[in-house]
Amino acid sequence: MSAATVAAGAAQLASIGLAPLAGGLTQTAKARLQGRRGASPLQPYRELRRLWGKSGVTPQPTTALYRAAPAIVAAAAVAALLLVPIAGAAPEWGVGHDAIVLVGLFALGRFVIALAAWDTTSGFALMGAARDLTFGVFAEVVLLGVIVLAALAAGADTDLRAMTDAAATGDVWREPAHWCAALAFVLVALAEAGRQPVDNPDTHLELTMVHEGPLLEYAGRDLALLQWAAAARLWLVLVLAAQLFGPSGGGFGLRLTILAATLVVMCLALALVETSLAKMRVLRVPLFLTGGAALCLVGLGSWVLGATG
Repeated sequence: MSAATVAAGAAQLASIGLAPLAGGLTQTAKARLQGRRGASPLQPYRELRRLWGKSGVTPQPTTALYRAAPAIVAAAAVAALLLVPIAGAAPEWGVGHDAIVLVGLFALGRFVIALAAWDTTSGFALMGAARDLTFGVFAEVVLLGVIVLAALAAGADTDLRAMTDAAATGDVWREPAHWCAALAFVLVALAEAGRQPVDNPDTHLELTMVHEGPLLEYAGRDLALLQWAAAARLWLVLVLAAQLFGPSGGGFGLRLTILAATLVVMCLALALVETSLAKMRVLRVPLFLTGGAALCLVGLGSWVLGATG
């Protein structure tokens, strides 16, 4: 095992603890852009520590599914973190490196949370879960399209190590399909991470929340696990965007440095987007994601025409 593989594995394990930092940095930058001082980027860690010290709540009637859901969602998030390579390198943790598996892990977390919401029979939790599943149907299709386009442009299969290595050369930007995939990923990333304009992570209004809705019945350590899993999803989306569509190149050390800098820039860009755009109406979100699907179709058409020409 090479030194780069060992370092990448250490970075993957470190990302388990670093994941909440992406959301904290975004919230701090968002507050500054709005003329407020805002909380420290470390505020998510304080929230997780506070929740971890509180007792849980088990509404009645519920089954074992409600109690097992936080652990399953957190385990899927950990597997996803170990699946995504860092700077093109990653050890074999037994979960592989296939991008399709990553989409499946995202879908698993969403599905389990929806089942837990139905288990509680809470009206607001059910409403949030229904909205999340509706958005997920569109988001996951677009995400699969982005993966296919990125793999075609890179001339590789859906192995994330091969895709990130191809993206690091910069040759993929000669393909119109890669440009379409990058634009579509911007749209689907906002939906997968639950950020504005698709969802407002700061809201506490039951009638408007989406991703937070199914979590209303949870408290204590269970809620801490679910909030950490949401932070890990945002982290994964940003890492994927940085490695597939961001600047890269050089050796492992340089690629790792560029990745860290790109993540910071993306957090600032996300804060700017959330400051500039208001949350859209629920019925407009599928149309918003359909735009990403249209971009994927355009990219696929351009690749087919280029291959046959």
